[in-house]
Amino acid sequence: MLKFLYRLFLAITFTALAAVIAFRFSAITRETAAAADLLLPESQVIETKHGSLHALAMGPEDGQTILLIHGSVGWAGLWRDTMKSLADSGYRAIALDMPPMGLSARSADMDFSRQAQGLRILAAVEALNAQPIVVAHSFGAGATVEAMMATPQAFKGAVLVAGAVSLGQDGTGQDLPLPLQPQLIREVAMASTITNPYATKWLFRRFVHRKESVTDDIVDILEYPFARDGTTETFAASLPSHLLPPPGAASTDPARYQTLDLPVMLIWGREDTVTPPAQAEELRNALGDAPIFWLNNTGHIPQIEAPGAFLDLLNAALTRINQG
Repeated sequence: MLKFLYRLFLAITFTALAAVIAFRFSAITRETAAAADLLLPESQVIETKHGSLHALAMGPEDGQTILLIHGSVGWAGLWRDTMKSLADSGYRAIALDMPPMGLSARSADMDFSRQAQGLRILAAVEALNAQPIVVAHSFGAGATVEAMMATPQAFKGAVLVAGAVSLGQDGTGQDLPLPLQPQLIREVAMASTITNPYATKWLFRRFVHRKESVTDDIVDILEYPFARDGTTETFAASLPSHLLPPPGAASTDPARYQTLDLPVMLIWGREDTVTPPAQAEELRNALGDAPIFWLNNTGHIPQIEAPGAFLDLLNAALTRINQG
């Protein structure tokens, strides 16, 4: 009996190992497109002192610029419906790709820290020669706040949507769990999960309350830039910045928010389990009683789960910022 169980254990182990190796090999064969071949009609490449950044742009060029920043594994394309509505309202909507996501310039050895991402946002704003209102979702909110704290005069205000800022947490001295420290292991993990097309929809649904909102069309949009060469490799390289609180980031210090002299509004889903409502309240308090626009029966991605209600709240927040 023990011999049988040992053989069964070995068989399961080798089968699992073969499967994850197959996923990594499949990722290599899938990820063959150059960024230039994936550009869309609304694409523009912004040359900055921190590298080339891809963005989608809609709306009149003389309209108030709304700079949209995506969440952790998103990209500019997930903002397109929001951008169309903003453009119809006269805004200049520009959605930025934060490396390694989307179609911006990237490499496995670049700096993916929150501070570096904040500098990329500032460089994009400088290159655009605009003073935007930033709309930042989830993980993108941390880099946005970092940029605003560094150069507040570059912005007119911000709307943070389910902002994941790791308030009160400092990742100094923290490391990934030992099994995830080798780059190759992280690549295998990514190829088996995030960049695995068989897992995308299942994983996406874990982040929302309204499961039915994750349609095949939305999944196709999310996966569109995954065809780009080096996706799994660069996603794996950036993993520490997603799993660990940022070390030494100003945006994690509650006291720094008291000195942020900019209008900041919050939009939050009441059923958000990724950044729960308690985090919205903590962020509101740090900002000095910032307004929170709540969405009922909505989770972590309100712009996808409840797009109509989200746009109503976003327009209300933008109006308040524009009115000073």
